[in-house]
Amino acid sequence: MSHSSSHTPHPRIEERRKAGAHLTQHEHTGFNGRLAVVITGAVSTMWCAYVFAAIALISLPAALEAGTAAIVSWIAQTFLQLVLLSVIMVGQKVAAKASDKQALQTYRDAEALLKIQDELHKLLKINNELTEDIHRRTVLRSET
Repeated sequence: MSHSSSHTPHPRIEERRKAGAHLTQHEHTGFNGRLAVVITGAVSTMWCAYVFAAIALISLPAALEAGTAAIVSWIAQTFLQLVLLSVIMVGQKVAAKASDKQALQTYRDAEALLKIQDELHKLLKINNELTEDIHRRTVLRSET
């Protein structure tokens, strides 16, 4: 006797398969979002930080001649703002990539767990049917 259990996977399994992992790149929509990503990509490089440092250093001699207040102002308003902007953005880009890798790994782990759970559900259904069949046969045999 064969047992054919009709199994319907949970709809969330198919939803997740179609949607895939949600990554940082999925957040950039529309013209403004794409433009912001392009500009951010250009500014958030160490090469851009080096260019900004060179630009800032052009005004260093004038700040040195003007005295202590001008030097402090140059450091705070010119050098740090120009250079640290790009360096911080590079760090954010690295952090976003790490976050995306973690999100993808978590997504894949969840996918595997959903598939295992689905297989267990199938096996439980078959097991229940077989148990009911054994019970039914045992009851029938004891009644005769």
